[in-house]
Amino acid sequence: MSALSDPRFLLLGGLAVLVVVFLFAWRRAATAASRAPGGGIAVGPDARSDGWTGPPNFYENAVGFVTNFFDTLGIGSFAPTTSLFKLRQVVPDGQIPGTMMIGHTPPVVIQAFIFIVIIAVDPVTLFTMLGGAVLGAWLGAGVVARLPRYRIQVGMGIALLIAAATFVLSIFEIAAVGGEATGLSGANLAIAAAVMFVLGALMTIGIGMYAPTMIVISLMGMNPAVAFPIMMGASAFLMPVAGLRFLKAGRYGLKAALGLAIGGIPAVLIAAFIVSSFPLNVMRWLVVAVVLYAAVLMLRSAARERRGAAGAA
Repeated sequence: MSALSDPRFLLLGGLAVLVVVFLFAWRRAATAASRAPGGGIAVGPDARSDGWTGPPNFYENAVGFVTNFFDTLGIGSFAPTTSLFKLRQVVPDGQIPGTMMIGHTPPVVIQAFIFIVIIAVDPVTLFTMLGGAVLGAWLGAGVVARLPRYRIQVGMGIALLIAAATFVLSIFEIAAVGGEATGLSGANLAIAAAVMFVLGALMTIGIGMYAPTMIVISLMGMNPAVAFPIMMGASAFLMPVAGLRFLKAGRYGLKAALGLAIGGIPAVLIAAFIVSSFPLNVMRWLVVAVVLYAAVLMLRSAARERRGAAGAA
């Protein structure tokens, strides 16, 4: 199959157009911020008008490198970035979501390009599952946002723990999970797309989709490596759109976002090489580690939200 006739390149072409629009909007916003007296990017009650104070410092670049390195391994970048930003008070809390969404977009887009090219996925499966996630984020977010967040987190956390246990049994050949397939069809594809719709909606309220996507892929009998182009591709389409909204609102830290992008891009290139060279059994252990990490994080966040809700009541 030639490059021009490969459906994946149509997908990447659309993503490239979206990224160009995003980068142009970011450059325009950054230029306006650098010229505004006193800074022009921080608005809102908890914003800080720092303006442009020079290039990102070592800490901001290091956060970008470390979090995007582990993001490429499937760990996710938002939770560790939030913790590291809070540790040094890099930006006000109200600017953290926008800073992460904008700053992590370039590395995630590079992840998508790399994994969609180097890991073979049936094009119909790839397009269908990506479409399900994007539609979920677009259409399902309003419904999901009305659900009790901590209950969703508890349910997801328990499900991930069960899935991790099942995966361990599979590794020791006690249960059958995962396989070598690179695509789905029929009812299995429809079910997978429906699950991705739900995961896309959950992502809009801050519940990560990486670990659940790995589980869905493996339970459907596919090679766990196939999860990477699917989950990175979904994030690559969702994040620039969300980032444009934060750029318009001005609720982000310009210097910190640049640090995430500058530090994150080389980290992605290094980590992608590591992931692509993993044998299947090592990939399965990586999935177990990622899923356990996500489950613990999910249950801990649920407990905090539950305590917060009880205190408010």
